[in-house]
Amino acid sequence: MRNDVWFITGAGRGLGLDIAKAALAAGHRVVATGRDPEKVTKAVGVSEHLLVVKLDVTSAANAEAAAQATFKRFGRIDVLVNNAASFYAGYFEELSPEQMELQLSTSLGGPMNVTRAFLPAMRKQRSGKIISISSSAGLMGFEFSSAYSASKFALEGWMDALHAEVSPFGIQTMIVNPGFFRTELLTEASTNYAAPTIEDYAERRSQQTAFYKGQNGKQGGDPTKLARALITLSAQDQLPQRFIAGADAIQVAEQRIAFLQQQIETYRQLSNSLAIGEYSNG
Repeated sequence: MRNDVWFITGAGRGLGLDIAKAALAAGHRVVATGRDPEKVTKAVGVSEHLLVVKLDVTSAANAEAAAQATFKRFGRIDVLVNNAASFYAGYFEELSPEQMELQLSTSLGGPMNVTRAFLPAMRKQRSGKIISISSSAGLMGFEFSSAYSASKFALEGWMDALHAEVSPFGIQTMIVNPGFFRTELLTEASTNYAAPTIEDYAERRSQQTAFYKGQNGKQGGDPTKLARALITLSAQDQLPQRFIAGADAIQVAEQRIAFLQQQIETYRQLSNSLAIGEYSNG
């Protein structure tokens, strides 16, 4: 049985907690992190294979300290899971610059901080797996989710580029695109709404807010099953570069593929006419 060292951000609740429990149940050693170590310990429980570390992913110094604590306890890193998340919901015009920055610093800057702290060790080992939790909103932009989609699209672009950069060192990467799973992302502790400031958005804002609040606790995806799926995928010699998680996420991905294909075919002739020396009538 493999006995890998897993480092999981946002492990005090939601999907991160399920991943930590699943990894421990599979016999792995786990570093479970969160801003409040006491809450993480209470949630995950006690195990000789568990290390709980304080981590605010928006702090590069915190990330480096958490990495060093991992190496001191377990001596290596095998699987890094960038899971910590927040959700700033609202129309772009009503979201403040500060809210946009907070969304990006958690969902993009956070994974970058943590990954940067572990990459030197992974390069030295010539091994390691980096799993970043994205979203269906990383495949398609949704109304009322401009901040969240921006952060997830950016996360995926960074991960794609990172894959090309580090795969020669034996480091694998995987983007996970979950649909609606019954995590705590839509709870009041994780979701922040833009302040209503523009009357033109009032009716749709009310509908969108009611939708997201109504979805909390009613999402169809089982996060425990998703956590176990990630354990299964990580046990393979090669991670898939992307895992679309949930039937609803597959539907979004297929819609995106169809849309891109339609746009390509509609404008193929014009697009192909743009080389130097080519004639364009458009």
